[in-house]
Amino acid sequence: MKMSQLLMPTLREAPAEAEIMSHNLMLRAGLIRKLAAGVYSFLPLGYRVIKKIENIVREEMDRKGAQELLLPALQPAELWQDSGRWNVYGKELMRLKDRHDRDFCLGPTHEEVITDLVRREVKSYKQLPLNLYQIQTKFRDEIRPRFGLMRGREFIMKDAYSFDYSREGLDESYEKMYEAYCNIFKRCGLVYRAVEADTGAIGGSDSHEFMVMAETGENEIVHCASCHYAANMEKAVCAAPQELDAASQEMLPLEEVKTPDIHTIEELSEFLNINVEQTIKTLLYQADDEVVAVLVRGDREVNEIKLKNMLGCIELYLAETEIVEKITNAAVGFAGPVNLSGVKVFADYEITNVINGIAGANKTDYHLKNVNFKRDFQVEAFCDLRLATVDDPCPHCGNPVAITRGIEVGHIFKLGTKYSEAMNATYLDENGKEKVCTMGCYGIGIGRTAAAAIEQNNDDKGIIWPMPIAPFHVVIVPIKANDREIMDIADNIYQSFSEKGIEAIIDDRKERPGVKFNDADLIGFPIRIVVGKKSVNEGKVEVKIRKSGEEWEEQLDQVIPKIISLVQADLEMK
Repeated sequence: MKMSQLLMPTLREAPAEAEIMSHNLMLRAGLIRKLAAGVYSFLPLGYRVIKKIENIVREEMDRKGAQELLLPALQPAELWQDSGRWNVYGKELMRLKDRHDRDFCLGPTHEEVITDLVRREVKSYKQLPLNLYQIQTKFRDEIRPRFGLMRGREFIMKDAYSFDYSREGLDESYEKMYEAYCNIFKRCGLVYRAVEADTGAIGGSDSHEFMVMAETGENEIVHCASCHYAANMEKAVCAAPQELDAASQEMLPLEEVKTPDIHTIEELSEFLNINVEQTIKTLLYQADDEVVAVLVRGDREVNEIKLKNMLGCIELYLAETEIVEKITNAAVGFAGPVNLSGVKVFADYEITNVINGIAGANKTDYHLKNVNFKRDFQVEAFCDLRLATVDDPCPHCGNPVAITRGIEVGHIFKLGTKYSEAMNATYLDENGKEKVCTMGCYGIGIGRTAAAAIEQNNDDKGIIWPMPIAPFHVVIVPIKANDREIMDIADNIYQSFSEKGIEAIIDDRKERPGVKFNDADLIGFPIRIVVGKKSVNEGKVEVKIRKSGEEWEEQLDQVIPKIISLVQADLEMK
């Protein structure tokens, strides 16, 4: 391939729309171009990366016995109504009507479609286990598309679905997919971690997210170095605290105190000269059609995913100001659990150990001192309702946890019978008895994986592609494209690489060497070979490794085997 013939519109300056490094560099390197909010075209170099990731995914899925198919992106509403998700999935579901006014959606995922296929075609236990996958465009009407390929409205995804005749069979299928995902991300040259995760709108019991570790990641990962426990922030368990001994539980009389112009927990703590840990934060949430109160310690934040799962509601958000004022008879910021009527109160476990705490008095500009749950208010249930923090005890071994950041690139779920039961996907067992299939589902964001690789591998010059997913392994840069001798040497190197299966590209553009070098670094080709006058006069070329920055001169008769060895070693290592 010659660069002079390649659609490769590189940019010198960062586009104003770019919010994160991968978005910035994919635009600057000419890998993608925006069509609409959250909708991107892949240009030739970008699409080569996508195809390489897809090929790695295919190879690993096939190796585990999965079978590739292709399902329709356009899905009838009836299937989603069968599963019960038509009204549950939310506004992210791209809904449309055909000319006959029938409801359809553009698939954000394919549980319904694959379950419908299997319920029609699978009749006997002899046809199970079955694992079917596809690589296809998905659609989600994100409220705020952003970060380039990280959160788009149209994106490429590999989704797989396993069907088994037992829970034990599902466990085996899940383990195979877990291993396949580990192999995929390792082969892509990424540093990743599998973490426990919430199942969200997909449903089911257990799930794991595969996170590419990056400081710029939008997800927080709670992990323990001692026992290898890891979970995303939504799922991370906060263990119940040890109960205080009786001697420390003397309850003082309730006392109302005026707290004018106090708007934050920090201001309250400073005003009353107390530790933040002694405060109780009361938040009112709208959970579907019901308003509930949630109590956490003042220095904690509510984990809304845990709360939503505990309540079993579809929609959850902080109650509107008017509702808060009506229930508490006070301005926002002065809600408290004492004499709070008309709502159920749920509390995080830590509230049991707040003795003589401070809480809102349900009266504007007033708080109550010496609030104790055993005496002053009743709680519907104590639960784990908060976000984990650094140095929380690990729920498995008790040692402190740490928090790092990552980018979700894959997610696997044990669905169980959630969809097969709702949609009547059954089979006949060896005794002729009808039973429901047990399902799993397994997704990888192809574009997200490419973007995550950039977030993890870049410097101030541009992208540093891992060899297995680089658009080309080697870029050959002739210093003077109009010098016949230089170009002949460059062409010979190119042909030799092509014959040996090494992907090379020649920068034959009539540009200054500095422009060519800058573009090579920006695009992130792993190896650069410079052909110049020394190549003609002394039989030497300059070699540079993009990742390490190492540079050296190599004899022409040695450069081909040396580079082939470097590329193959890097590919095999992954």
